[in-house]
Amino acid sequence: MIIKPSASLRNDYSAISNLAKETKEPIYITKNGEGDLVVMSLEAFEKREEILKLRAKVLQAEQERLDGAKSLNISDVRKLLEERLGEA
Repeated sequence: MIIKPSASLRNDYSAISNLAKETKEPIYITKNGEGDLVVMSLEAFEKREEILKLRAKVLQAEQERLDGAKSLNISDVRKLLEERLGEA
């Protein structure tokens, strides 16, 4: 966990920006010794967003399965794929 005071962000933005890009980790910014902000590179943020979207889809699919939605086992999926590839 990287923690920096708000003065670092204010006084040396480039160093914080480079640190975020190099580590690909969030940087926690404090103000008067208390947590205030989290800064991260755009690349790390976009990756995190994609992971969260994927997690939401998996959770939705699991909830649908628990609610009784039809599901397929691996052999059924393999059979469906083989049929579709045969049609192509």
